[in-house]
Formats: sequence, structure tokens, C-alpha cells
Amino acid sequence: MFRVDNPHTKPVPFWEWLIREVRSEHPDVIFLAEAFTRPSMMTTLAKIGFAQSYTYFTWKNTKAELLEYVQQLIAWHQFYRPNAFVNTPDILHEYLQLGGPPAFEARLVLAGTLSPSYGIYSGYESFENVPVQPGSEEYLDSEKYEVRERALDGPLLPLVQRLNEARRAEPALQRVENIRWLETENDQLIAYAKENVICVVNLDPFSEQEGSCVIPVSLGFPPAFDARDLLNDASFTWRAGRNYVKLGPGKAHFLKVLA
Repeated sequence: MFRVDNPHTKPVPFWEWLIREVRSEHPDVIFLAEAFTRPSMMTTLAKIGFAQSYTYFTWKNTKAELLEYVQQLIAWHQFYRPNAFVNTPDILHEYLQLGGPPAFEARLVLAGTLSPSYGIYSGYESFENVPVQPGSEEYLDSEKYEVRERALDGPLLPLVQRLNEARRAEPALQRVENIRWLETENDQLIAYAKENVICVVNLDPFSEQEGSCVIPVSLGFPPAFDARDLLNDASFTWRAGRNYVKLGPGKAHFLKVLA
């Protein structure tokens, strides 16, 4: 796999030639475009051979922003495969700087359930969130300028493991165009279904939030159904219509419909 920095600043015919030549001998090679640029260029790079692309997910933190972001991905789904990175060496969003561990948890679950592919940059699993200065998205101790010794021992790793296990087990999470938005009656709660998986996330990293997750009859679930939370194995009985939800700061339901 090659992560290509700023491919949009190089001629498109060059990438067409390079990707074609490499894949003629090594067809399994993945080219990931780190292309934060105009939509027309992002889609062009996808069409000429970049198998995955960074997205603007890192900056999409409110419910309205996330709805707009996913609708764009759906419109591109036939040729564009997104990779939702929660952070990058250059992007430590204010949401993470101020929200602490609950913000990290919420963004992790959103990335892993909204997008077929997602990524975390070193330090995320340890809640690293100190900027170089107020108002900056640069890390204070950036690995761009110093060597860091790393160990896979961050407190977020158990949640990463559960999320990845669920992603491997549930084919519905390996697509983006199958999302159905669900009403929550609270803009701090975002909810969506992907076939037989239901996700509800509290976007507020500071406060507990409550609302209703409305399951439309059109989803085809039974009038009442059992569900298991894939993050903590809790069991619930939900039904078509309104279901009361209360989630702590940054917490989420990640439900597999059982019947």
C-alpha cells in the first residue's frame, strides 16, 4: 500500500501511467490519495486508479455536517472508496482538543460505522490532544519533527478491538450507500441503520443526552425485536416507532438486530 501525499498537485496523466504500470505486475497494490482538495479533483483521482482516498470526515463533527458529508460519499460510491481518518499528523481538530476521551470514542465509532475503511494516527489510542498553540490543529509533540517511541498500550484499544471485530463480522458495515438515517428528536444524537445494524452516537463529549431513535416500518424489522450491542454485549428489546435512548458523553449504541 502507498499513501500518496498531495497527489492533486501532480499531473493526473502521471498517476494514470504509474498506477497502471505498478498494477500490471502487482494487481493487489493499493494507492491511498491524501487529497484534501476540490471535489472534482478528488473524484478524478478515484476514477483514474486511486483505490482509497482521505475525506473531510476529520472536520465533520456536528450532525448537519455529518449528514452532508455522507450524502456526498453516497453520490460518489460507484467509483470513490473513502477512508475516514479520525486524525492525521496535521489535523488535531478542536473537537478532540476540548472533548477529551469521550470525543475520541464518539469519533472512532462514527468513522468505523459510517465508512467502509477508516484510520487512526499514532497517539489517538492514548487520547493525545495537545496542540502546539491555541487555535492550531498541529500537535505539540508532532512526529513530523521528532522521533517518538510507541507501544500498543493505549486505553482506547479495547474499543478499537471490539469495533474492528464487529466490522469484520457485519458485511453491512463494509458499504456506504446502504445507510438509512433515523430520527432522534435531539441534534446531539445521530442515528442510522445499515441493513440489520443500528448505530446511535452521542456527539456531545461533555453531557449525557437523551432522545428517541425512530425505527420506520419500511426497514422491515419485526414490530418488536431483540438487539445486542456489539460494543458491550448488552441486550435490548426495541420496536418499530420511537425507542427511548440515553447515552453518556461520547457514548454509542452499536446494535445488531437479532430477530
